[in-house]
Amino acid sequence: MRGLRGKKAIVTGGAAGIGAAIVERFRAEGTEVVVFDLNGEPKVDITDYAAVQKAVAAAGPVDILVNNAGWDMFQPFLKTDPTFWQKIIAINLVGPMSLLHCVLPGMVARGGGKVVNIASDAGRVGSSGEAPYSACKGGIIALGKTLSRELATKGVRINTVCPGLTETGMLEAFMKGAGNPDKLREAYRRAVPIGRLGRPEDIPGAVLFLSSDDADFITGQTISVSGGLTMHG
Repeated sequence: MRGLRGKKAIVTGGAAGIGAAIVERFRAEGTEVVVFDLNGEPKVDITDYAAVQKAVAAAGPVDILVNNAGWDMFQPFLKTDPTFWQKIIAINLVGPMSLLHCVLPGMVARGGGKVVNIASDAGRVGSSGEAPYSACKGGIIALGKTLSRELATKGVRINTVCPGLTETGMLEAFMKGAGNPDKLREAYRRAVPIGRLGRPEDIPGAVLFLSSDDADFITGQTISVSGGLTMHG
């Protein structure tokens, strides 16, 4: 895609799953990638603002930010507690906000940049057993739209990609937590018009497009990559 070779990108949660697939595709396009992950080098805890500040400074000027890191666990809302909410919020909402707060000033100063926030269709249509997570992902969508409006004239483009049901370790753990994962996987598969769950490699195409020069006139948008599970007009 145009304009990716020679650029530098930060990808959070890039050590496994969707994040690792995104990193691989960027590198194939000639993009330098810095991975922020608890299981990587450098090890970065995105819930720690000071750690994010330090890691962003060490990375140097970046052209692209992909806020991908996330975490969830199946819990009906009435069985959750504030401690659980705070963990979900810290990882899925405050963490991405910290990255944006630390990366965007440099993009503005240099006259532009691309941000792709990875949310979830849970933030668009809701998902049983994922109330705090859905709330965070809905917040990420709204945050992206707001910042797109604030920074449009500064050359910064901010868009959101919402994966649907995707075969990752997090989904596997989520289904085990719900009980009877095989039955749940089959129910999920039947719900997807394309007839299968997503795979990590299904997501990077949309992310790289929105990070490329081909998307210079696109900002504030939310795109589902879900096999047709959700269809927004």
